[in-house]
Amino acid sequence: MVGTSELMESPFLDLNNGSSVVEKILAEGFNPASVVPEPLPPVVMTNGEDHGDGEEEVVVGGNIKIKKREIVLGRNVHTTCLAVTEPDANDEVTGDKDAFMASVLARYRKTLLEKTKYHLGYPYNLDFDYGALGQLQHFSINNLGDPFIESNYGVHSREFEVGVLDWFARLWEIEKEEYWGYITNCGTEGNLHGILVGREVFPDGILYASKESHYSVFKAARMYRMDCVKIATLVSGEIDCSDFKDKLLVNKDKPAIINVNIGTTVKGAVDDLDLVIQTLEESGFSHDRFYIHCDGALFGLMMPFVKRAPKVSFKKPIGSVSVSGHKFVGCPMPCGVQITRLEHINALSRNVEYLASRDATIMGSRNGHAPIFLWYTLNRKGYKGFQKEVQKCLRNAHYLKDRLRESGISAMLNELSSTVVLERPQDEEFVRRWQLACQGNIAHVVVMPNVTIDKLNVFLDELVEKRSTWYQVDKVQSPCIAAEIGAENCVCKIHTR
Repeated sequence: MVGTSELMESPFLDLNNGSSVVEKILAEGFNPASVVPEPLPPVVMTNGEDHGDGEEEVVVGGNIKIKKREIVLGRNVHTTCLAVTEPDANDEVTGDKDAFMASVLARYRKTLLEKTKYHLGYPYNLDFDYGALGQLQHFSINNLGDPFIESNYGVHSREFEVGVLDWFARLWEIEKEEYWGYITNCGTEGNLHGILVGREVFPDGILYASKESHYSVFKAARMYRMDCVKIATLVSGEIDCSDFKDKLLVNKDKPAIINVNIGTTVKGAVDDLDLVIQTLEESGFSHDRFYIHCDGALFGLMMPFVKRAPKVSFKKPIGSVSVSGHKFVGCPMPCGVQITRLEHINALSRNVEYLASRDATIMGSRNGHAPIFLWYTLNRKGYKGFQKEVQKCLRNAHYLKDRLRESGISAMLNELSSTVVLERPQDEEFVRRWQLACQGNIAHVVVMPNVTIDKLNVFLDELVEKRSTWYQVDKVQSPCIAAEIGAENCVCKIHTR
């Protein structure tokens, strides 16, 4: 007999009438084509430790003070989650459970189509077709351990993985016999691994990263208990090498581990790798006293195809490079590529008898399907295909920036970027509709290969219409965001006189 406490915790029963959740949903006439409206999330105060975690500088009486700002958290998914229920005894005969699950999936697909239609704020290329790979979804493909050494588990895709790694090794100019790498489960894992290699090379090293680096860099510092120094940035979001030099000189007695951003998260700024190296050298750091990890999550694959862009190359004194596979490449599952120098990896690699292989990865088990998806796309598009897509993204990003400015909306676009930064919309419902990423007073649109001019026009028309209600004449003025994007990019009342 089920006790009261067990009954209260059961996700399968509606306590109001004793009926099962499934029965209740089916009785109400489940519509697979409907899209469930999402309630707006609550606004909460944050107790962030730095400006990237909900604090901002404000000038009060000539003095700079730190003010906490409100952050809107996402909705609590427990309010709309899909419970796992036990099948009824006669389900195999009636087929009710299969019909119910089919309707749930149909409605979910409808939701995905709707969300994809209004997706602008995050760097994911949604323009792909992997129908040819559907035949492989029946296999549990796992690339256990080192990608260059087979394990006893035979259902793997190492031949695809190493082919992809060789492609990126050529892109970043390092010979086959000089590199080691693997397909990661996400971009964050690439940063975790790159910084870990740096820590193993220099156990007493200090991690330096600009304050606009991805949060995973600071997560790595916490996980590995590393001393971490945050470097100031220019208005563009690029690392301020003057501040970098000052902080290097304070710690000249310890090796330096540096995270260089090949496209920052919010502004898409590219740190000047050559200037970073020059700053290290001028500060008295020889090449055997520093390790550079390049976080190229999005732009690491775009930069090689941009004219006059600084080159990321292992011919320079760098230690590792990582990119995301689900961003510009357009892989349907999160993944990434991490490449480092083979000479550095011995400190991490261990023999694993259970696998009959070695392992220097973070996760051990790795998605064996991801390398196949990456291999498939790289073969279909090639260098020329990616070059065309990069040119399209940059062209459309300039179009968006120009249209925003023409409409009286503050906007910034870094020279090597497809990330357009603009004033934060005042309506959180609008932000959620277009899935915009926001930080403080700014938001951004990441122009990816799937973002067309037509889609940008719909966004612009909606934004202009909304702003006419947000900023009525003589009532509320559009915000000044010169501190975030520079006075030359701000079109507030102060900077358009």
